[in-house]
Amino acid sequence: SYGKMWGMPGTAVRSIRPYQSSEQYLYAMKEDLAEWLKELYDLDIEVGTFVEVLETGAVLCSHANNVTHVAGEFASAYPSIARHLRLPTTGVTCNLAAQPGTFQARDNVSNFIQWCRKEMDIKDVLMFETEDLVLRKNEKNFVLCLLELARRAARFGMRAPTLVQMEEEIEEELRQELDLPPADPPLPRPPRKPRDLHNLDQMVQHLVSRCTCPVQFPMIKISEGKYRVGDSDTLIFVRVSLFHPLL
Repeated sequence: SYGKMWGMPGTAVRSIRPYQSSEQYLYAMKEDLAEWLKELYDLDIEVGTFVEVLETGAVLCSHANNVTHVAGEFASAYPSIARHLRLPTTGVTCNLAAQPGTFQARDNVSNFIQWCRKEMDIKDVLMFETEDLVLRKNEKNFVLCLLELARRAARFGMRAPTLVQMEEEIEEELRQELDLPPADPPLPRPPRKPRDLHNLDQMVQHLVSRCTCPVQFPMIKISEGKYRVGDSDTLIFVRVSLFHPLL
């Protein structure tokens, strides 16, 4: 059925309307972030416990301090490159014993938010408020903030979630297709494990599913990050940017 959905050779071409709401799209991003945090810190976290594990702010503050540590190591190892990057230089204070919903949890989350703004220069459109996480008011902005933080930290060597890795790979493939020079000096990257590309396909499906036109054109997957719409011979390169469908 998956091949039929994408109109692969020898199968029927069908319109793609798999999602009924952006909540399913949000779920896919949380799933990817949970897997990433589990591997990065050996956490007991799944998509179903994503907010529960992070709501005290202890993991977030520990992650901020780790990002700052990695940035410092990068600056020492690659000073000429580091001069052109905005690197965090200060970590955050953290109460590792904070309980959910308490002042200590709010303080942790607030410290993390201020660090994201000051040390990582994450803009307000991708930020969240303390109550968004502690009282679970706005998971969307919280998820967007974590992804943007991962995107920025990947510039100086932090292992990134699958979605961010795919962004980089698709952008590089596009540059090669157009014979463009690299955007930045090549940076050292941690080894990447083989992975399922299902998440990117899910996001493309979601975007197409938002179409309300009476006559819909099929979206045909050509290869990783490449799609063709309808009968056109023009290839469309897809990359994850700021997840606009949720903004």
